[in-house]
Amino acid sequence: VVALALAPVAASAAPVDDAMNKAGCMACHTKDKKLVGPSFKEIAAKYKGQDVVAKLMDKVRKGGSGVYGPVPMAPNPPDKINDADLKAAVELILKS
Repeated sequence: VVALALAPVAASAAPVDDAMNKAGCMACHTKDKKLVGPSFKEIAAKYKGQDVVAKLMDKVRKGGSGVYGPVPMAPNPPDKINDADLKAAVELILKS
Protein backbone atom coordinates (compact mmCIF):
# COMPACT_ATOMS: atom_id res chain seq x y z
CA VAL A 1 0.00 0.00 0.00
CA VAL A 2 2.82 2.42 0.79
CA ALA A 3 4.43 1.78 -2.60
CA LEU A 4 1.14 2.56 -4.31
CA ALA A 5 0.83 5.79 -2.38
CA LEU A 6 4.32 6.84 -3.47
CA ALA A 7 3.94 5.81 -7.11
CA PRO A 8 2.36 9.11 -8.27
CA VAL A 9 5.16 11.09 -6.65
CA ALA A 10 7.83 8.95 -8.29
CA ALA A 11 6.06 9.11 -11.64
CA SER A 12 5.76 12.90 -11.50
CA ALA A 13 9.43 13.28 -10.55
CA ALA A 14 10.66 11.20 -13.51
CA PRO A 15 10.21 13.95 -16.18
CA VAL A 16 11.96 16.44 -13.90
CA ASP A 17 14.83 14.01 -13.34
CA ASP A 18 15.08 13.52 -17.11
CA ALA A 19 15.16 17.27 -17.70
CA MET A 20 17.83 17.72 -15.02
CA ASN A 21 19.94 14.95 -16.54
CA LYS A 22 19.55 16.39 -20.04
CA ALA A 23 20.46 19.89 -18.82
CA GLY A 24 23.61 18.56 -17.13
CA CYS A 25 22.59 19.33 -13.54
CA MET A 26 23.57 15.84 -12.40
CA ALA A 27 27.13 16.30 -13.69
CA CYS A 28 27.79 18.60 -10.73
CA HIS A 29 25.02 17.87 -8.20
CA THR A 30 23.66 14.77 -6.48
CA LYS A 31 20.68 14.30 -4.23
CA ASP A 32 22.54 13.67 -0.99
CA LYS A 33 26.29 14.41 -1.24
CA LYS A 34 28.52 17.22 -2.45
CA LEU A 35 30.00 16.57 -5.87
CA VAL A 36 31.29 19.64 -7.73
CA GLY A 37 28.38 21.68 -6.39
CA PRO A 38 26.24 21.28 -3.29
CA SER A 39 23.83 18.37 -2.87
CA PHE A 40 20.13 18.96 -3.30
CA LYS A 41 19.69 18.21 0.42
CA GLU A 42 22.22 20.92 1.27
CA ILE A 43 20.41 23.42 -0.95
CA ALA A 44 17.03 22.46 0.56
CA ALA A 45 18.41 22.85 4.10
CA LYS A 46 19.89 26.29 3.33
CA TYR A 47 16.59 27.62 2.00
CA LYS A 48 14.16 25.69 4.22
CA GLY A 49 11.00 27.66 4.93
CA GLN A 50 11.86 30.42 2.46
CA ASP A 51 10.00 31.38 -0.71
CA VAL A 52 13.02 31.20 -3.03
CA VAL A 53 11.84 29.43 -6.19
CA ALA A 54 12.12 32.57 -8.34
CA LYS A 55 15.44 33.54 -6.74
CA LEU A 56 16.95 30.11 -7.36
CA MET A 57 15.60 29.95 -10.90
CA ASP A 58 17.34 33.27 -11.57
CA LYS A 59 20.54 31.96 -9.99
CA VAL A 60 20.48 28.84 -12.18
CA ARG A 61 19.85 30.97 -15.27
CA LYS A 62 22.70 33.41 -14.53
CA GLY A 63 25.14 31.04 -12.83
CA GLY A 64 27.37 32.28 -10.05
CA SER A 65 29.79 31.41 -7.30
CA GLY A 66 30.63 32.06 -3.70
CA VAL A 67 27.54 30.72 -1.94
CA TYR A 68 28.84 27.15 -1.56
CA GLY A 69 32.52 27.72 -2.31
CA PRO A 70 34.76 29.03 -5.06
CA VAL A 71 33.68 26.70 -7.89
CA PRO A 72 31.38 28.67 -10.22
CA MET A 73 28.13 27.33 -11.61
CA ALA A 74 27.79 27.98 -15.32
CA PRO A 75 24.69 29.79 -16.60
CA ASN A 76 21.84 27.55 -17.76
CA PRO A 77 19.87 29.28 -20.52
CA PRO A 78 16.33 28.31 -21.61
CA ASP A 79 17.68 26.27 -24.53
CA LYS A 80 19.39 24.01 -21.98
CA ILE A 81 16.36 23.68 -19.63
CA ASN A 82 13.02 25.38 -20.27
CA ASP A 83 11.28 27.53 -17.65
CA ALA A 84 8.66 24.92 -16.72
CA ASP A 85 11.26 22.18 -16.22
CA LEU A 86 13.55 24.54 -14.32
CA LYS A 87 10.74 25.57 -11.98
CA ALA A 88 9.81 21.91 -11.40
CA ALA A 89 13.48 21.07 -10.78
CA VAL A 90 13.94 23.88 -8.24
CA GLU A 91 10.73 22.88 -6.45
CA LEU A 92 11.88 19.25 -6.35
CA ILE A 93 15.30 20.25 -5.01
CA LEU A 94 13.72 22.36 -2.28
CA LYS A 95 11.71 19.30 -1.16
CA SER A 96 14.88 17.17 -0.85
